[in-house]
Amino acid sequence: MPLRPLTVLTSLLHVYLALRLLPALSALTPAWWALLVALAVSAFTMPMPFVGLNSKGAPFSDSWKWIGLISMGWFSSMFVLTVARDLGLLLVWLAGAVGWLPTSAHTWQGLKGWSAAGVALLATGVSLVGYFNARRTAGVRHVTVPIDGLPDALNGFTIAQLSDIHVGPTIKRAYIQRMVDAVNRLGADAIAITGDLVDGSVAELREHIAPLAGLRARHGTFVVTGNHEYYAGAHAWIDELRRLGLKVLLNEHAVLHTRNVRGAQTDEELFESALVLAGVTDFTAGHFDASHASDPHRALHDAPPLVHTRVLLAHQPRSAVAAAAAGFQLQLSGHTHGGQFFPWNLFVPMQQPFTAGLHRLQDMWVYVSRGTGYWGPPKRFGAPSEITLVRLVPAG
Repeated sequence: MPLRPLTVLTSLLHVYLALRLLPALSALTPAWWALLVALAVSAFTMPMPFVGLNSKGAPFSDSWKWIGLISMGWFSSMFVLTVARDLGLLLVWLAGAVGWLPTSAHTWQGLKGWSAAGVALLATGVSLVGYFNARRTAGVRHVTVPIDGLPDALNGFTIAQLSDIHVGPTIKRAYIQRMVDAVNRLGADAIAITGDLVDGSVAELREHIAPLAGLRARHGTFVVTGNHEYYAGAHAWIDELRRLGLKVLLNEHAVLHTRNVRGAQTDEELFESALVLAGVTDFTAGHFDASHASDPHRALHDAPPLVHTRVLLAHQPRSAVAAAAAGFQLQLSGHTHGGQFFPWNLFVPMQQPFTAGLHRLQDMWVYVSRGTGYWGPPKRFGAPSEITLVRLVPAG
């Protein structure tokens, strides 16, 4: 949506909140003006993160974007809770109209006042907790995946997954460095970054993603593109990530050998302990560049047939149907953020087959990360960020 209509819409929604909450709150407490100020600040600052993106206006500084994004998260909770309050009041009024719930005028005014205060306090509390959850270094989530026919040499093979970091206005170098240090302490065999790494151009964010060059794993760090890479200039970012020493997989694969290749006597000995780690471009990449159309089958082109353990990195869970048909045993994805915070978690299943966690699709496992960073408002509530350590074990 263009910036001007978006600004008008959000302003009108703020007016709705003011009309529904301030009169009731003013009858309850003289501190009602604090909510008026908060709504005014929110209405003024919410468009700021988008100025310069969808308009000809000059972009605001990151400090103003910070305020705008915090306002966005707070307003989201305020709006949802206000709608819920109005529905609750309507039910109470209807119950009183038919005689099911006798209420006096005094009781009704008190109910409106205290419910308005509850909306403001709850939205603010949720936003504060959500801010803390978003800004802390993501915790490590351990996930064990049983793989049919897993070779003994791959028993316990670990992949540290990072996803949906969204380096941009509020996620900078220090945040990334803490994440890198946490991943390196895991001592994983391989590291996977499953898309949506950035929200901005290479020129803007080069110095902030630089710590990723310090990621350490026996087999290296592998990256696939997410939809936000294409918004930010995917080709430039692919070049930059490769310059940092990361291995970007564009519908292609790498064969990871867990035994000394030089010591192998036969092909069977060489490949029986190997793993194919493949990666596809984002599910929607073909809309931006036809040559980047996502293709799990193409990602396995010329893969050694003797290597039966095959893992796919795919940003969106929607890639799973094609991945299962291509013969993968595990797909690692992100994109959903686990919903990030209520009520957006309710909408994820409308677009994606899985929201978060480990799932089974035919003969393939799908693990969906809740994301290591966040998008937009620095707010996570009910969907904690994660650094995922995936461990492969034999099934049965």
